[in-house]
Amino acid sequence: MKMARMEDGSPEIFYTLQGEGRFTGRPSVFIRASLCNLSCNWCDTAYTWNWDNTNFEHESKTKFKREDQILNFTTDEIIDVVNQYSCRNYVFTGGEPLLQGKAWVELMDALIDKDEKCHFEIETNGTLFPDDDFLARVHQLNVSPKLANSDVPQERRFKQTVISQLAATGKADFKFVIGDTVDFDEVKCLIDTCHLPAGNIFLMPKARSIEELEANQSFVADLAHSNGLNYSDRLHLRLYGARRGV
Repeated sequence: MKMARMEDGSPEIFYTLQGEGRFTGRPSVFIRASLCNLSCNWCDTAYTWNWDNTNFEHESKTKFKREDQILNFTTDEIIDVVNQYSCRNYVFTGGEPLLQGKAWVELMDALIDKDEKCHFEIETNGTLFPDDDFLARVHQLNVSPKLANSDVPQERRFKQTVISQLAATGKADFKFVIGDTVDFDEVKCLIDTCHLPAGNIFLMPKARSIEELEANQSFVADLAHSNGLNYSDRLHLRLYGARRGV
């Protein structure tokens, strides 16, 4: 598997509290894959895709050397790292982890062999649909469709059929990053187009710092409350700030 790299050279596998969505606050082991099929300008993990010699734009104006940011790890090597944690709640994240679907299936099988009580979540951007082997093993799909505020062209970021199929699995929640009322108008249109159930929708403030989070949280919380939707905080940002491995 192509994995994101910590600044000390180790793979980005870490034990923390889930910071967003339905399971906010749950102790979890995060496993971060490298590579992404989108290029959101506010992405907080741009080191998984914003390589030198690409024309992607990011608000940080920072580019990364691909060879410095990717580690190639086998399933056994990943297992060796996660074995240091007693937690059996796993979150697969990225980048876009579904670009490496077969590798995740192999990893889930290996983890289940060690403990049948494993719980698996994936964080995905809603442009790719997992195969049957993956769906049979994963428990929770945390889908984050990107809006126009990502500066990614609509034809790349919005796949109506995929989002509708993900909703039909019965395993998916949908999380939307909201910065203003224009963003929410777009979300309402997407909800209607894809027939998404209100109970599975989470609105989350657009924020890359605690200051930005606190400036936006009341506005987004009011939108969620007044429209019968869920509000998602960014707990990890509050607790640890914007850095890798948290």
